[in-house]
Amino acid sequence: MKKMRANYPQAFKAKVALEAIKEEKTTSELASQYQVHPGQIRNWKKDLSFYKNIVY
Repeated sequence: MKKMRANYPQAFKAKVALEAIKEEKTTSELASQYQVHPGQIRNWKKDLSFYKNIVY
């Protein structure tokens, strides 16, 4: 049986990415807190930065 990939809501991704951008906690700390892979947080952070540049 195949393992299901986790699908996270956009609001959750944005919340975690914004916390990562604030740099109050390390990516590893956030990954442990939200139970996601640190690489995933880096991707969300990069995506959020890309869209931020388009909006402003």
